[in-house]
Amino acid sequence: MASLPRLAIFVSFTSFLLFSASSSQLPGAKESSTSSGDKVPLALYYESLCPYSANFIVNYLVRVFEDDELFSIVDLYLSPWGNAKIRSNGTFVCQHGEAECLLNTVEACAIHAWPKLEKNFPFIYCVEEKVHEGKYREWESCFGELALDPKPIQDCYSSGYGEKLELKYAAETNELEPPHQYVPWVVVDGKPLYEEYENVISYICEAYKGTATPKACSSQKGRKTGRPSAPVCYKDSVVSNLSKMIRSAISKLIQAMVI
Repeated sequence: MASLPRLAIFVSFTSFLLFSASSSQLPGAKESSTSSGDKVPLALYYESLCPYSANFIVNYLVRVFEDDELFSIVDLYLSPWGNAKIRSNGTFVCQHGEAECLLNTVEACAIHAWPKLEKNFPFIYCVEEKVHEGKYREWESCFGELALDPKPIQDCYSSGYGEKLELKYAAETNELEPPHQYVPWVVVDGKPLYEEYENVISYICEAYKGTATPKACSSQKGRKTGRPSAPVCYKDSVVSNLSKMIRSAISKLIQAMVI
């Protein structure tokens, strides 16, 4: 479980990244050794109240931000939609209820209001930490903990713009190839990791083709320590099909025993 000291360290580190990013725009500033073309695309398709999405963000994805060398080779994209669906009347229904629709939209608004990952990710991390600890109803305390002005998020949500953002994420998620089957759905360099998502850093290192190889990649070479089949939140249709397959198999087994 993530701790408050870890959050404080993480926020300090991302503040350093923000300072570094702004400093790099000054005349005479040294250019980054990693060009955008060298960066490894990393995309996370998730939903806010899936416990496994929260666990991935809080205990695995955060490691990318905690290592400045690793962070410099990753191009991260976040998509907070997951297994939600659009009704015929245009409204949303989320797998874990209305609270999840709210938080999905809030996190979409955070990404829009604070485009830089160094600013939006600490907020998303904080919210998902609350989810991970079973305290998601306290998500608004993240504004105070991170000294963030809540108004941009409130305006985005209350104006309905957050819903438009969610429709964009819905379209992107629905167009994935291969189609996503569950969340967290982690894609590195265009390839889904399926249930090996806990090994995300190893896959990032394998996909990196640049010359500024992070030290973390040396220790990850050929090493996958995560579970080969990490837990996920399945789409309803997948769960339904899986249940049918299980029931069918049990029925056949019972019939064979009777015969």
